[in-house]
Amino acid sequence: MQASAVEAAPRAGRATGSLGSLYGLGGLGGVHAHPLSAAPDLPAGADELALSPERLRYEQEQGYFNDIYLLAPVGYFVLAFDTTVLQMNLVGADLLGLPRANPARARFRDYVAPRFLADFDAFVQNALNTTAAQRCDLQMTRGRPGEQGYPVTLRASADGSGQAFRVVLELAEGKLAALERSEERFRRIVHSAEEGIWEIDAQSRTSFVNPKMASMLGYAIEDIVDQPLVAFMDDEGRALLERNIARRQQGIRERHEFKFIRADGSALWATLATNPIFDGEGAYLGALALVSDISDRRESSDLIWQQANFDALTALPNRHMFQDRLGQEIKKAKREGALLALLFIDLDQFKQVNDSLGHDKGDALLVQAASRIAACVRASDTLARLGGDEFTVILAGLEQVASAERVAQEIVGALARPFELDGDSGVVSASIGLAFYPADAEAPEELLRHADQAMYAAKKAGRNRYHYFTQDLQLAAQQRQRLAVDLRNALAAEQFELVYQPIVNLASGAIERAEALLRWRHPERGLLHPSEFIAQAEHNGLISEIGDWVFRRAADQARQWQQALGRPFQISVNQSPGQLRGDPAWSQGWPAYVAQLELAPRSIVIDVTEGILLDGAADVLQRLRSYRAMGLQVALDDFGTGYASLTQLKKFDIDFLKLDRVFVQDMVGDSGDLALCEAIIVMAHKLGLKVVAEGVETAAQHALLLQAGCDYAQGYVFAHALAPDEFIALARRGVPQLER
Repeated sequence: MQASAVEAAPRAGRATGSLGSLYGLGGLGGVHAHPLSAAPDLPAGADELALSPERLRYEQEQGYFNDIYLLAPVGYFVLAFDTTVLQMNLVGADLLGLPRANPARARFRDYVAPRFLADFDAFVQNALNTTAAQRCDLQMTRGRPGEQGYPVTLRASADGSGQAFRVVLELAEGKLAALERSEERFRRIVHSAEEGIWEIDAQSRTSFVNPKMASMLGYAIEDIVDQPLVAFMDDEGRALLERNIARRQQGIRERHEFKFIRADGSALWATLATNPIFDGEGAYLGALALVSDISDRRESSDLIWQQANFDALTALPNRHMFQDRLGQEIKKAKREGALLALLFIDLDQFKQVNDSLGHDKGDALLVQAASRIAACVRASDTLARLGGDEFTVILAGLEQVASAERVAQEIVGALARPFELDGDSGVVSASIGLAFYPADAEAPEELLRHADQAMYAAKKAGRNRYHYFTQDLQLAAQQRQRLAVDLRNALAAEQFELVYQPIVNLASGAIERAEALLRWRHPERGLLHPSEFIAQAEHNGLISEIGDWVFRRAADQARQWQQALGRPFQISVNQSPGQLRGDPAWSQGWPAYVAQLELAPRSIVIDVTEGILLDGAADVLQRLRSYRAMGLQVALDDFGTGYASLTQLKKFDIDFLKLDRVFVQDMVGDSGDLALCEAIIVMAHKLGLKVVAEGVETAAQHALLLQAGCDYAQGYVFAHALAPDEFIALARRGVPQLER
């Protein structure tokens, strides 16, 4: 190819034509394009062939030379001041008969025919000392004695630093002969190149691949041609490719790492150096990509990253990754105003196990311990091993302190169980320190230090426990722990009792139903309401047992009152969300118990809150249907405070709608609350539901509800919650007549 062909590139930085005529070399002989022209450290106004030692190192590290000039149809060289070949393209290596890496550090001068050495030396001298482009016509050889030389034209320029310069070598022969030789050489190089070559058209479909590229993917060439590039990529690669199409169409060269999918389904990690192709009018034709297999390097990098960030024994994040994660989670908690807990876990008596059973079994215990801790936390939490027998857990996005306490309790219990160690048994316990962001510390290092201090406090307190960094939280935790112990004894000690609030039929004035309300007569703290202990019962798994006691006691009471009154009587029992989602085994014995009492199942109504319909609806629906199958009825409590829809009322087979007290308390003759109550009552009746108004405290409210067609009411206007003896007495004499 002649110099005129090189100088005919239509615009700087753009390759032209198809695969056989891609590269117009700029910056040598007229067109100012250069692979490093966009590099950040190039001084403004400097000649684009200038090459400082820093720039040379930068170029070698980034691989820009290979990306842009590798397939140029002329020889291209980067030479040191003594003409040692630092880099060369495929054509250059072929013309000199050198391996492209040049491991022997051959000098370009050694391939100049002897009788042209003086001309070459002058050419080099001028190139190193001027910024103007230099040209020299001479003959080159392949470095073998007596070999016939071949005529060439050399072009070069440098920045005058005397460090390095670039040389373009073109064969000096007729245009037709040069073109034929260039195409033959180009074809040979492309098909024998160690780099994959991939050409795509403007629609990103494959128009050419060389044998190396096909081999890298494990396909035959014909299986790749005409296929879209994305057909060989994963989802991430497709997204990255889509983002870069517009940049290629703007003439911007791209260099990215992609993961391709080989024919056998395995991953091929490769670097794509992509150069856009334009026609003579500047229209985008597609792109040529030089593809280098970096799978080994990637695997090595992944291994290095894995070793730097993960514990080799447990595969958990190590201290380095833990510190990074903690910093990131604290930043996120600060943005969102959320609570974050840090648990510092140390295994008690681990040294004794390690010393007595050996390090191998000690390691096995650590692996099992890591697994047990992981089972106690969410997938979104970070569990790390800091070293030795120390672990940490980052609990992010917490709503309350008790959530972290529950996790700590579960971890303490999990680690207290014996470890089976290949025929031996290892027993350890855990001391856990808890610290919270932002209450205990805002900086990651300080938060870790406070959690560590809390862990040592747990050890001093007797081990096998958790301890808060803040004294107030620790005292509250101890109180909850004492409450949990007392709860476990409350049933056996018969400390629970039920009181009953009357539910009045508004049409007749008769007490036909009652709501059973649980109380705990604590030996030290007195009478406790459910709000003071139900959450703890749910947390400790006692709620199902307590709920079973409430159901059976209410059933007993319903049977007694039916006999005493000589008419049907219903009792409602409340079920908390935790009880409704809990172990269903407790409720499976209820039908038999009701049958044993010869009690109609309709005598018991299960009260559930409105919010439960939206939370875990599938489980709730199944449980409620099981109650209906037993013959029990269901009431929706606190209606109007949540977001239950009419569709849900039908889907969940509700029998009673309990109107929340917020609608009742402000009712007057012309109020919006009255209109809303009337609308709800009409809607409920249309759906076949009875309505119970809660919190009725005045005669005026009673009269308005009666006028609105409400079925039942309960509240202080009739009676407070009563003991069984007081209740039956009131039921017999009836409630006082209220003015309407």
